[in-house]
Order: sequence, then C-alpha cells, then structure tokens
Amino acid sequence: MSAFWRLEHLLPEYVKNFEAYVPSRPDPELMKLYGCSHLHRLNNNENPLGPSIQARKAISGFSPERAAIYPSGDSYYLRMKLAAKFNKKPSQFLVGNGANEVITFVIKAFCEQGDNVVTADRTFAVYEWVAGFSGYEAKLAPLNRFGFDEQRILDLVDRKTKIVFLCNPNNPTGSFWNIDRLRSFMDAVDGEKIVVVDEAYAEFVEDETFPDCIKLIEEYDNLVVFRTFSKMYGLAGLRIGYLCAQEPLVDAIRKTCVVYSVNAIAQEAAAASLDSTDHVLGTRELVRAGKSFLMQQLDGLSLNYVSGQGNFIMIEMPISDTLAYRKLMKRGLMVRTMSGFRFPGYIRVSLSHLKVLEELVDGLKNIL
Repeated sequence: MSAFWRLEHLLPEYVKNFEAYVPSRPDPELMKLYGCSHLHRLNNNENPLGPSIQARKAISGFSPERAAIYPSGDSYYLRMKLAAKFNKKPSQFLVGNGANEVITFVIKAFCEQGDNVVTADRTFAVYEWVAGFSGYEAKLAPLNRFGFDEQRILDLVDRKTKIVFLCNPNNPTGSFWNIDRLRSFMDAVDGEKIVVVDEAYAEFVEDETFPDCIKLIEEYDNLVVFRTFSKMYGLAGLRIGYLCAQEPLVDAIRKTCVVYSVNAIAQEAAAASLDSTDHVLGTRELVRAGKSFLMQQLDGLSLNYVSGQGNFIMIEMPISDTLAYRKLMKRGLMVRTMSGFRFPGYIRVSLSHLKVLEELVDGLKNIL
C-alpha cells in the first residue's frame, strides 16, 4: 500500500477540497526574485511606525535565559491589564496566538458536524477558511455598495447556524456599522446565535458613531469581540490577539484553547502597548495624512478607490491585480492583490509614510 493511497484514504473530503493558503516568500527572496534593491511592505496593513516605545523596552529587556521557561499558560498578567483598561474582569478575556487562533477557538467551541457559520462574501477570509478546513459550511452574504447588508446576513441564518462573523470596520473595504445598526442587528438575532464582532482595526477609527463593542458586552450575552495587537500596536511578528465576552461564554470557549500558545515576549510587549497612548495618536495622524495624500493623487490619476476606516485603501486597476502586483514589485512596492478577496482587478494598499506613498504614486504612474 503506497503512502499516497493511505494519505488519500485518511484525509476527510473537506480537507482534500480545501485550497491551502500559500504565504509569500521572505522579503530577501522576493527582492532577489524581482530584482529590486528595497521593498516597501504595503500588503499586510502593518504599522510603519513599528511597536511603541513601551513595547520596544519590554522586548529589549527580555532576558534570553527566560526563553527556556514556559510562558504564562493563560496570559495572566496581560488579562489583568486588559481588564483594568476596559473595566472588565480578567476572566472575560482569552488571549491567542494572533486573532486567527482566537477565531479557531470560537468555531471549535460551538460548531459540530452539519453546522454552519454566516459572514460576508468579501471580508476577512479566515472565518471562511477555518470553518471550511474544519468541515463546516460558511454561508456568505453579498455586500451592498462595499458594506455589510444586515438583512442578507439574517436571511442566511438558519437552525444550523451557530456563529455570525462581522468584521467592523470591514477588511478590505473599510466600511463599518455604527452603533445604531449594530444594536439593531443584535436585537434581530435576539440571542439565538453567537455574534462575533472582529474589531481588528477599531483603534484606527475616529468616527464618533463607531461602536466600541467591548462596552456592549454586558448588554448581550451572545456577543464576542475580537481585538489584535498586530495592526495599531505594531506587533504582527509576535502574533497575539484576544477576545472578550461575558464570563459564561468565555468559560465555554476556554475549553478549546491551546495553553502555552502565546509566547512570553508577545505577552509582555502587548501588556506594555496598552500604555502607549501617544503611539496610537501618532499612528492615527500618519494614517490620516497618508489617506488624504493618496486619495488626492488617485483622483488625479482618475483611478477609482474604496476608502473607509482603517489603515488601507483599495484601488481599482485598469489592468489585472496580479499584473499590477508584479510590475510594482519590480519597483520595490509590495501591495495585496484582491482577487482572493473576490475583488478582481483591485489592489489593497497599506497606508505608510508620505515618502513611501509618493514612491507608490510614481510607481502607479509608471505602470499605467
């Protein structure tokens, strides 16, 4: 019996049919491949300012000897600090190895064979991916003018639906539901399903109508909120995110957690980041200036774009997004192709320093 036959025999159909995500090569390899002398990463919505001063001190102060010791299995001190910041109990938080692991926790906790989750068809893809490679159906509601359509989402919910995922603001469109729309949706669900609101980009939003869902948790016992330290706080390389909910909900999800999955440096850097008010304000200022500059330039180039909340802009190209990617890569500009998000012909650009965005505009002029 061949190893290949045994593998095919053992794999579930939903794993066989799942198309694995292929990460890009390391930056030095990409630079060699495309023949560029530098590379500006405008593809993953990372913070160009990097970690805050507080986080840098925590990272640089980490003793190498401590690498031999397991970290806190439940991110004890970080949860204490999150509780103090948001006026909650430490037991209302769970920390994971990036928001992706936290997504997995929730799906594993509530879904079983035959169940489904509901989300949008053009949003953060990991909800759909985790459901798919776990053997559960992901039902996708079409967007309406680049925004979530609550009625279409509700129409997809059936008796086998366990979880509804909302990315607010949405990646990649930047659209968001204000407090009234979110309350209305939660009331329509009426506690029958778990509603997850992913606020990965919440710290970038300056609109006063944006709902801080952590404040709504005590009103809705079926609400779970995701946050991350990857975006605003510049800790993407350390992989750390968290969820917050009422205690009974967190207790249920905790049963599916993998202890010790969050490393010690990540925990300490994240805790230090919570004190970095100046870093948040500085990043918002950089994003605001970059967005204003880039929109003005795109208007001058007669390029359509989608700009909402968050540290990114989606640009419609007159050529294929993969061709635009390759041409810009040769100039040391790495953007995100959007065909995988079901926006063929678009690229997503992370906002950065004005000098980098000026280089991007020159690149767009050149390839067009």
